[in-house]
Amino acid sequence: MKQQLFILVAVLSSLVAASCGRVPEPAPYVYSDQQKMQAGHHWDVLAADVAGEINTALILGDYIAAPVFVRQTCGDEDTPCRPTETSVFDEAFRDLLITNLVALGVPTSTTPTDDTIVVHYKAQPVYHHAQRLRTIRPGLLTTVSAGIIVLRNAPWELAAMAMAGGIDALNAAYNALDRFEVVITTSMIARNKYLYRDTSIYYINTTDSWHYNTTSSPAQITLSSPDSGPLSSGQLPSAAVDEPKPAATVTPAETTGI
Repeated sequence: MKQQLFILVAVLSSLVAASCGRVPEPAPYVYSDQQKMQAGHHWDVLAADVAGEINTALILGDYIAAPVFVRQTCGDEDTPCRPTETSVFDEAFRDLLITNLVALGVPTSTTPTDDTIVVHYKAQPVYHHAQRLRTIRPGLLTTVSAGIIVLRNAPWELAAMAMAGGIDALNAAYNALDRFEVVITTSMIARNKYLYRDTSIYYINTTDSWHYNTTSSPAQITLSSPDSGPLSSGQLPSAAVDEPKPAATVTPAETTGI
């Protein structure tokens, strides 16, 4: 009896200790979609949408005749990017945005003045170290299972095709995501107030992430030869080439016939 009571007390103590040490479990977000930028056309789609929103904000704010100036920023709106801090996306998006603004009839200035309203934009690439998997769309398993059950009396060739299609659907839905995303923010300020601001987040291909990275100045390398010292500008280094050696003469082995 004492032994059973000791075991019961030990179990209850373990449960109490475990309950005291519990932490909140991580819960996933509900299923949602996020677009993926994979082409220059996608940049143009975003630029067209932003230009339309800017035009609407100018009309609602009674700034129809006010010219706008488009500028990429690095950091906050008061920090313009230097020439070496722009990316391929920065330069392309500026051109696309200006083109769409002009197409809508928005007065667009080539230089900022006291009367212009500045449109700022910036792109922030985000890298995820952890390996992330795509979640399966709700109802996909039910749909695949139902399709296979309906074909249970069909010929085996058709059933095999359905099974292969279901496996492909699951494989497409449950695979690794690229590690990069990009956060693109556009804002328009007048009299120290935001007239318009939009932040959009997109997936991007890992191998295309350099589109959103800033450019850097090329490194300068001074070449020199062992004998002539440093080379002058435009001079090519002379390569030391060994004289070709004559091939060794090989005497064929004599064979003795029997």
